[in-house]
Amino acid sequence: MSTSSSSGPWPLLLLAWLVALLSSLSALFIGEVMGQAPCVLCWFQRTFMFPLAVILAIACYRSDFAIWRYALPLAGIGAALAFAHTLLYAGLIPQPIQPCTATGPSCSGAGMTIFGGVPLPMLALFAFVLIAILLLVIRRRTAP
Repeated sequence: MSTSSSSGPWPLLLLAWLVALLSSLSALFIGEVMGQAPCVLCWFQRTFMFPLAVILAIACYRSDFAIWRYALPLAGIGAALAFAHTLLYAGLIPQPIQPCTATGPSCSGAGMTIFGGVPLPMLALFAFVLIAILLLVIRRRTAP
């Protein structure tokens, strides 16, 4: 299978890396430039997104389409955390089990939005799910 084909896995791998890179840089921009401190769940999500940006970059450089074996668990766990954070933001998780109420920034406060009201947890969920879908398509296209 040719790696230069637009229907091959290479553009998908590049897109997965670009999503992870943009998500990581956006998280750093929001925290460091805009001065918005991340909540506990945001920190946990970052622990899964930042390594994705690194390992997907290496996979792009090496044209390693088997990266889905290592990146898909990171994207899946990150998506689960972002989904829980989205439920928390929407008020669907009961107050006693909310992780961010004791100290630090609120996981569901008004500061968890960008672009005039788009919730950050939903953006993170979208990014993790998109990366996971791209990795699954890469897996299907490169399976023997």
